[in-house]
Amino acid sequence: MPESQPHTNPQPAPPTRESSLSRREAMLQILRLAGAGAGTAALAVWLSEHSQKPAAATATNRMRNHGVAADARWPVMAVVKGGEPAALVQRALADLGGISRFVSRGEVVVLKPNVAWDRTPEQAANTNPEVVAEVVRQCWHAGAKKVIVTDVSCNDPRRCFQRSGIEEAAEREGAEVILPDPARFREVNLGGDVLQNWLVFEPFLDADKVINLPIAKHHGLTGATLGMKNWFGILGGQRNRLHQQIHQSLADLAAFMRPTLTMMDAYRVLLRNGPTGGNLEDVVIKNTMIAGTDPVALDAYVAKAYWNLDSDKLPYLKLACDRGLGTVDFETVHTVVSTI
Repeated sequence: MPESQPHTNPQPAPPTRESSLSRREAMLQILRLAGAGAGTAALAVWLSEHSQKPAAATATNRMRNHGVAADARWPVMAVVKGGEPAALVQRALADLGGISRFVSRGEVVVLKPNVAWDRTPEQAANTNPEVVAEVVRQCWHAGAKKVIVTDVSCNDPRRCFQRSGIEEAAEREGAEVILPDPARFREVNLGGDVLQNWLVFEPFLDADKVINLPIAKHHGLTGATLGMKNWFGILGGQRNRLHQQIHQSLADLAAFMRPTLTMMDAYRVLLRNGPTGGNLEDVVIKNTMIAGTDPVALDAYVAKAYWNLDSDKLPYLKLACDRGLGTVDFETVHTVVSTI
């Protein structure tokens, strides 16, 4: 009898331009149709069957890398549609491998929602308070020692935390809410191309894990404010100076503060007149959460789907990609889509 040959798994062929474009359009349709309930189940099946694993990032870390190790068993990005905020968080975490993949017993976890503005949840200028509350609960389930919710607001912090509902929601679940205090900023060398020595709020420097909880919304200067723009809220000082070189500043911040996880709130989306909003006619209900471990892919995906912004319109995405922080080619990352 001929000698048996060892079994090998054939390597999948790289996606053709045609298949890549088809996948890209399918992913965009998922977000564009979210909340409308049209055709999403079929798209979810197609997407999960055509996912590709991204190449490992090669850039070295300069400062605070809170990321978890890549695990081929789990997707890089999860998109969940159709539920209320708490259910969206629960399903996104389950699809990504569970909260215990990201938070370990005895760790201090800092949650960074967008609490920049003196607005109500309905105005969609700040992260949904029930998203924050559920992430707090999940961190306790994982055995966290302490859960902190904080942000350096643009408007009066006390008003922002109260009117957004985030203070009440976080404290209801046992989190420590920390308002910005001038005595708790440290001067740090961010090691960036533009950002060198700058004041950083102390909780972000002392955390074991940092979970980024941005809200997807329009921005008058950059076109959209998403996950990486949310890092402005770790800084003190004259942040308006950063607008002069906004894209380089965003890439510097993304290189400095690498989150454990990004969970982007798209339950309500502020499509126009951001970042402050105010008019409910500018808000659309999407009932969606986009979560994952590649912050560049998340921002690129949401920017394209909701505002038709490519990376050439958002240079910070390409800058971050060039630093090995993720990929702008969101269609190439392993993605799972769920509908509640």
